[in-house]
Amino acid sequence: MAYTSPPIQVSFDGFLFDMDGTIIDSTPAVVKHWHTIGNEIGVSPEVILETSHGRRSIDILKIICPERANWEYVREMEGQLPKLYGDDALEIPGARALIDSLISSRAPWAIVTSGSSPLVGGWLSVLSLPKPEVLVTAESVQDGKPDPTCYIMGLEKLGLADRAGNVLVLEDSPAGIRAGKAAGCKVLGLVTSHTIEQVVEAGPDWVVRDLSSVRVVRTEGGVATLEIVDSWAA
Repeated sequence: MAYTSPPIQVSFDGFLFDMDGTIIDSTPAVVKHWHTIGNEIGVSPEVILETSHGRRSIDILKIICPERANWEYVREMEGQLPKLYGDDALEIPGARALIDSLISSRAPWAIVTSGSSPLVGGWLSVLSLPKPEVLVTAESVQDGKPDPTCYIMGLEKLGLADRAGNVLVLEDSPAGIRAGKAAGCKVLGLVTSHTIEQVVEAGPDWVVRDLSSVRVVRTEGGVATLEIVDSWAA
């Protein structure tokens, strides 16, 4: 088993990107952040980190510290993260090039993330990454991933609710992969934050190391055709 599948080309009407682990890697920053928060609220940071990736902070807090599970606290807490640990985040290889290609070809795209608006805006600014016209954040929905509501909302905002099967979700976490599939979309799984076994078990349509394996090869009428190389071959 290896990343040895032959190149394939697939066309899509739109694209829904997760944020952390898909566009950026802020893991070192998040680890530092949750250590600070864990010590502040009296919960082991290791316990938090075991289940936090790909899930909303408010959903984690509902379990470990219900008295802090409110949007005022979450937005303030997450808004500090890029300010305090901005140097600890990197771009996922290939992410900027792919997004730039979609923008130049006017293909519909959005970010659908478990992060709050202050967190997402902070990271996009710190890394000087393109800001989407459509953004679905943690505050946008009642239930976070793996609930599909966030991706369904992304489809609706792009005007593609009736074409979910022709929209690609790009995700790294099992919770996000399951959310994308439950919304009826095709899903590209990235092995950037979890093991290959965890990503494959979540059921994506394709699996790659990162977005350096994906490029736009042509566009026509807003439909973008991607070439996916070096994908996982079981």
